[in-house]
Amino acid sequence: MAQRSNFRRQPELRTFTSECPVHGHVDRSEVEQFDGSMQVRPCKACQWEALRVAPVDTEEHKQAVAHVATERINTALIGSGITPRFAGSMFSNYRVDNTAMGQALEICQGYADNFGENYSDGRNLLLCGNVGTGKTHLASSIVQQVIRQLDALAVITSAAEIIRVFKGSMDRNAGYSERDVIAELADFDLLVIDEVGAQAGTAYELAVLHEVFDRRYQLVRPTVVVSNMDAKGLGQYIGERALDRLRENKALLAGFTWESERRRA
Repeated sequence: MAQRSNFRRQPELRTFTSECPVHGHVDRSEVEQFDGSMQVRPCKACQWEALRVAPVDTEEHKQAVAHVATERINTALIGSGITPRFAGSMFSNYRVDNTAMGQALEICQGYADNFGENYSDGRNLLLCGNVGTGKTHLASSIVQQVIRQLDALAVITSAAEIIRVFKGSMDRNAGYSERDVIAELADFDLLVIDEVGAQAGTAYELAVLHEVFDRRYQLVRPTVVVSNMDAKGLGQYIGERALDRLRENKALLAGFTWESERRRA
């Protein structure tokens, strides 16, 4: 099977030897956490026994199950594509200074709160407007919430990165094909594409993004598009057909029309 194009980074893992009170000298490991720290994993033998041997109503078994769930969520968050700059971005710390900002927050929070329905319906969300207004903050907040609360497979990446990965597939030593890239991007429960419109808008780029949007459309998978352009201007960067499909099925739109927060800082 062809190698995946790796939009989802795996946590860094470090191994070492240590003494377990029960199993003696054993190999141990520590795994990267979403907050940037490293956390030591339980002894493998202890964890296996707690999961497979200990009665399900014991505290030992419950703790082992909780550890598995926590590690799965951590892996999903690290693989989400949320950068360290936006790792702390939550709905609760989004700054609201005017009515329009409050409306944008309400739309994005509502999209995450109702993601089960939005996923079933393949409902998309467009975040469009001025630079420096918190679009990526809110998009990252959506991704975090659906991962933490619903155990969803959600990824945020830029349009430019998608195009770079597609171009990389042309290298004979890439280990993956364009078909693999499309399949990977189509497989996510939620795909957030940031900085749409920052690319050159060439015919090749339009074709690439159209392929991604179309495959997710065919599979009824929701997509969030983040752009510094208005909704009307998106067509020249993703194609009018793709834009039309994004708008289908009561797609949501949040407009970011206020002045850049960076300029006000």
